Amino acid sequence: MKQLTISPNCHYLTYSDGAPFFYLGDTAWELFHRLDREESERYLRNRAAKGFTVIQAVVLAELDGLQAPNAYGAIPLGIDAGGQPDPTQPNEAYFTHIDAVIDMAEALGLFVGMLPTWGNHWKPRPGAQPIFDRENAAAYGAWMGQRYRDKPVIWILGGDRNIDTDAEAEVIAAMAQGLREGDEGRHLITFHPRGPGLSSDFLHSAPWLDFNMIQSSHGARDHDNGLFVEHDYALAPPKPTVDGEPRYETIPVGFYNADARRSLRFDAYDVRQAAYWALLAGACGHTYGNNNIWQMWTPDREPVISASTPWYDALDHPGAFQMGFARKLFESRPYQRLVPDGSFVLDASLHGGAKVRGARAEDGTFAFIYSPCGLPFTVRMSVISSGRVRASWFDPRYGLAETIHTSDNRGMQTFTPPTSGRGYDWVLVLDDADQEFPLPGQMEGGRLFLALDTS
Repeated sequence: MKQLTISPNCHYLTYSDGAPFFYLGDTAWELFHRLDREESERYLRNRAAKGFTVIQAVVLAELDGLQAPNAYGAIPLGIDAGGQPDPTQPNEAYFTHIDAVIDMAEALGLFVGMLPTWGNHWKPRPGAQPIFDRENAAAYGAWMGQRYRDKPVIWILGGDRNIDTDAEAEVIAAMAQGLREGDEGRHLITFHPRGPGLSSDFLHSAPWLDFNMIQSSHGARDHDNGLFVEHDYALAPPKPTVDGEPRYETIPVGFYNADARRSLRFDAYDVRQAAYWALLAGACGHTYGNNNIWQMWTPDREPVISASTPWYDALDHPGAFQMGFARKLFESRPYQRLVPDGSFVLDASLHGGAKVRGARAEDGTFAFIYSPCGLPFTVRMSVISSGRVRASWFDPRYGLAETIHTSDNRGMQTFTPPTSGRGYDWVLVLDDADQEFPLPGQMEGGRLFLALDTS
């Protein structure tokens, strides 16, 4: 089993041998609860082929996860003397299915971002009491940690809830401690907060929290999740951070707001914009979500938040492909040298949906600048330390790149992306020409395909 750890600069994740690990997650919250093994394999193979590295799934799921059985008729927990689900009585049949899914993921080179429970099972809410207290949270965590000690797991606590009281903090800390004892500290632990929110607001100094997680959520178009990342990046002590739940492809925009129009949905461009804003602000990776996939919706189920496409058809929505392109761009360079820095980008949009973000390698060998709406910007060319700078445009829609020119690193230069407007986002890639970095992507004949589709 490959293990993960924190990079020397404490802003990224690496394998234990020091090789970089790019966190590219997919929110498959109901994977264990709703899919059978054949369906799970179909889902996992699709995600592995697209370049995802982490599958975020919940053991005690949100959608009637304690009472509704899985695809094989098993519920997760036994029942205590008071008639309530008991975390100290895990049902072997339910977890045997989870074992099989994790084995599939491992065979495909995937990590499982495993949530031991969704937040509605540990946090009190009107009309319902949680099933966890300090004692059974610790016991459940220890049992989970021991069972999956040798599997490619990242523990994700929280489950779309924030900690508001000392008692709640004690329950989560007890579960974390149980996981640590059970898996002998082999796996990283983070916390998935309520959105829009940050785990760092209440847990940054927790000794068990290895890296932070953000939920920038689904409230509005052009909501700048890079601001969340910037906040976490500046904290001491430094810890990696990732947006674990940004705006989902096909989910209604601001669905939880009273004035929401359910007909207006986030599209692939919204997904890309959030990804590049986060990555260039210093995130250790990014998470994709699709409204039909997180709930594994099929036409025979009641849709949640206006799901309308079967999960198996939604697998190939464009945003999912484009997350893989983002990973390929970053991994085409030693991306863990990147430092978020806007000082070398001049005369650029600084606010709203067209906000331009840049990051540079700390050794001056390369830089990325993202223009969400294809608007021009000016660069101080000395950001590249070598005397010769190769400039290329990378198309986030198709994962292709084309060289513009090679010039010296003196003065300032204005770059105008090939197209502009909503959906025409571009990344300028500046390289030390002597490094001979490969182009992130090429078309046959060296011609870049310019999309007319703004989705």
